[in-house]
Amino acid sequence: MPSTEIENPAHVAGHTTAHPAAFRFAARLLPLLAEAELLDSPAGWGSVTTPAGAFRLEPIRLGRDLELLTRWMNEPDAAAHWELAGPASVTAAHLRAQLDGDGSSTPCIGYLDGTPMSYWEIYRADLDPLARHYRAHPHDTGIHLLIADGTHRGRGLGTTLLRTVANLVLDNRPRCTRVIAEPDIRNTPSVSAFLASGFRCSTEIELPGKRAALMIRERALRNLI
Repeated sequence: MPSTEIENPAHVAGHTTAHPAAFRFAARLLPLLAEAELLDSPAGWGSVTTPAGAFRLEPIRLGRDLELLTRWMNEPDAAAHWELAGPASVTAAHLRAQLDGDGSSTPCIGYLDGTPMSYWEIYRADLDPLARHYRAHPHDTGIHLLIADGTHRGRGLGTTLLRTVANLVLDNRPRCTRVIAEPDIRNTPSVSAFLASGFRCSTEIELPGKRAALMIRERALRNLI
């Protein structure tokens, strides 16, 4: 895999000697290069038409999204499965671990007809600790989903959006042959939504804090299920 390391950030800015502006430019550029290399830039995947409306993923910006996400994470259903209830600092720490990381996980807001209504994490499952618990393939891409508030739950929307985002991954990540998820087996609505959206349950695995259903959607079976 090509390296994203830049030995002399000044060269990035077109200078031959170090300059503070060059270092600032490199600091902004490196996370973008990592995301582009590891996840093929979810920010550029665009909007798609679904039976529920126009849907798009927008990578998280803390200054814009933290208050909204904190509210979502404190809803009872979200708190039960995400364990991020509490003040904004709790949600911020969870997001910063991804935003300041190596680009292998991108947190996003899902917009439906322009309205923010879901939280997603698109991540490299083969580079994640999850890979210790199953036989990972190169470029396996994982997804986590939270549908916000009760107005968007219980009407099949999760199934529609899971299929949509799995298709976005497969359309925009040509090296990825499988989309992976690991919902808690106790979360019956989530498991059912994955099954209805074309995933199959490969096995059950023990993860820290939960027993999970390993859900897989394969590119080769994309048009069959």
